[in-house]
Amino acid sequence: MHTRDYLEIGIFLLVLTALTPILGKWMAGIYQKPTGAAFKCLGWLERACYCGAGVDAERGMGWKEYLAALLWFNFLGFLLLFVILLAQGIPLLNPQGIKGLGVWLAFNTAVSFVTNTNWQAYSGEAQLSYLSQMVGLGVQNFVSAGTGMAVAVALARGLAGREIKTVGNFWADMTRSVVYILLPLCLVFAVFLVSQGVVQGFGGYVEAKTLEGAAQMIPQGPAASQIAIKQLGTNGGGFFGVNSAHPFENPTPLSNFFQVLSILLIPSAFVIMYGHLVENRRQGWSLWWAMMGLLLIGLVVALWSEFHPALPGEVMMEGKEVRFGVANSVLWGVATTAASNGSVNAMHDSFSPLAGLVCLFNLKLGEIIFGGVGAGLYGMIMFVLLTVFLAGLMVGRTPEYLGKKIGAREIIWAVAAILIPNVCVLGGSALAVLLPAGTATLTNAGPHGLSEILYAFASASGNNGSAFGGLGADNPFYNTILAICMLLGRFGVIIPALAIAGAMGAKKTSVAGPGTFPTTGPLFVGLLIAVILIVGGLTYMPALSLGPIMDHLLWQSGRTF
Repeated sequence: MHTRDYLEIGIFLLVLTALTPILGKWMAGIYQKPTGAAFKCLGWLERACYCGAGVDAERGMGWKEYLAALLWFNFLGFLLLFVILLAQGIPLLNPQGIKGLGVWLAFNTAVSFVTNTNWQAYSGEAQLSYLSQMVGLGVQNFVSAGTGMAVAVALARGLAGREIKTVGNFWADMTRSVVYILLPLCLVFAVFLVSQGVVQGFGGYVEAKTLEGAAQMIPQGPAASQIAIKQLGTNGGGFFGVNSAHPFENPTPLSNFFQVLSILLIPSAFVIMYGHLVENRRQGWSLWWAMMGLLLIGLVVALWSEFHPALPGEVMMEGKEVRFGVANSVLWGVATTAASNGSVNAMHDSFSPLAGLVCLFNLKLGEIIFGGVGAGLYGMIMFVLLTVFLAGLMVGRTPEYLGKKIGAREIIWAVAAILIPNVCVLGGSALAVLLPAGTATLTNAGPHGLSEILYAFASASGNNGSAFGGLGADNPFYNTILAICMLLGRFGVIIPALAIAGAMGAKKTSVAGPGTFPTTGPLFVGLLIAVILIVGGLTYMPALSLGPIMDHLLWQSGRTF
């Protein structure tokens, strides 16, 4: 690594750390009660949303009613997007006359964007109209992110509440997430992206002549507005097929820096916001340090692997953009798989095996290293409850968290939230390996091919959306099974999180005693990281040994796939 690489990564971490508490405190105020300049400027829009939807945003909801509203809203969003994708051939915001998607691809894409996964088995500039990109995918980028943020806030209320029967109002939480947080940030970010050269317009594609005299179509479109929300909302779906490696999506090193920063910004701030909502800032910072520790471990391993290849003096530039280089590509790869974002500025299939292993392992931990907006927080809290439970067993006391005793019901829900995505990853991968339809579209053999399959199911089940590359996923088999994994990976965690919110909110709080295990110190942070790594290691080590670990050992001996 060069000095500039260390400098860029150091500045990135410093800026992220500095902005995190500022944004976290501001967001906490939004969910407690919007006031100040934000409310004065955008309060009318919030009220208009409630009026148009005919909902009472002041009425509290129990966790079951909250969940029902969330499921119905997402189901209707799926139906609307599914219809838009099928009927996009209409001559409305469709200057290239692109036809509608096939049923299986439309189903997969609709599920993908509703679940905040943004898995893309298509190339946007070739298969989607501007109408589908904006009204279909763009809208879902906002509301799917808002859904995850709402669930995290409801869980925080349940954990902090004392004998409460409600966990908030879904319509209010989701609307405030979009109106006061996502919309303003995306507006500012989109303007910045345009200033860097990201395209934003409604004209048709432009024909150009290559040096050989051949005709080439240069794609255009309203890209900057979608890229802003794809990054800030940890969606990740690219306007163009090659995502943030495309110069029209990510043209300069400066745009690259702020895009990767935006991937982690809201998820990082959400953890600090959690500390404000539960009225114990040290709780938020403890979780933040655990997440940052895991991120740094993965980043160090990936950078070491990329800068110490099997052949001395070799520069690992395959699959990477020259304008970004190795360090920025690895930083983006680690950040996007840690944050449930899914956007890429380099092909993970071309990473060294250990760097690919880091990206894959980030996905398989359940997207809890900061994770998606909101989703990373409530996913991490599942591990927190499990850690507190194990600590209670070790000292022979009933486990407590935030002054509330954790019972069998909460542990069962937490374990279910952790295991459901794991079952999807391993079960789906096993099915794909056994069936001819699962291996027919592999372009790499051996352990590297297995890594491609494992990555696809980990990405779908973790609602990440990034692709390892080398796997043809646009067929009925993968479109269907990956869509099922996306649904289970999303709602199989949301349902337990809200159930825990309801159960914990109804409990009494007790004063911490001398035997209470503290959940804010270095000991707890270390134990939490250990539990996460042990659970991930025990669950996935056999599969990882046959995939990227075997790939690394063979790669060291000069054999590639």
